[in-house]
Amino acid sequence: MIRVVVVDDEALVRSGFELILNAADGIEVVATAEGAQAADVIRREQPDVALLDIRMPDVDGLTVLRRIQELPAPPQVAMLTTFDTDEYILTALRLGASGFLLKDTEPEHLAQLVRTLAAGGVVMSPKASRALLRSLPGAGGTQDADVARVDLLSDRERDVLVLIAEGLSNADIGTRIHLSAGTVKDHVSSILTKLRVSSRVQAALLAERAGLLNGSDYGDPTARNSRR
Repeated sequence: MIRVVVVDDEALVRSGFELILNAADGIEVVATAEGAQAADVIRREQPDVALLDIRMPDVDGLTVLRRIQELPAPPQVAMLTTFDTDEYILTALRLGASGFLLKDTEPEHLAQLVRTLAAGGVVMSPKASRALLRSLPGAGGTQDADVARVDLLSDRERDVLVLIAEGLSNADIGTRIHLSAGTVKDHVSSILTKLRVSSRVQAALLAERAGLLNGSDYGDPTARNSRR
């Protein structure tokens, strides 16, 4: 059973997420909270996943995120936001959030996104803006620069990077491409080093901006080779 805590300042949002997730197999919302109580509730309940509103009037989501990241075994955290261009998203990702969700995420997708988080994957709204991608720490500033960084990866590392961006955990990636979890872990470490990023979320964002996920360049071997 995946244990979830939902943190939001709006009671309607909390109850809506609770209703949707409790109807899904293998997921239980063990508590909901507003910002001021969030860290204490998460410390007490020890959930696997926390869905955390990024903007709250009493204690904002970034403050809560900092507090729960200090716990011995912090949950996987996805930030909840109304705007895909929210300026706080990158700060949350730097602080250790495993992704972000728009509050208008389709209900039928929500349970699977929570399962992805619980398995150690990353989740990002498909509406992520180019403004957010351009703000990626360590970004080269142009798509060509990002493609050049992705081109440092081996073919197998690019395969792993695409699956990271799809939200798969190391174990799921290993199952998909027939590698041990240890080998996948080594590939992930190499990917982060070569891309000069510090997290799976940042690697996924860079891969999207470089066109690796939509196939623009990488779907055409001739185009890809011409960049080398």
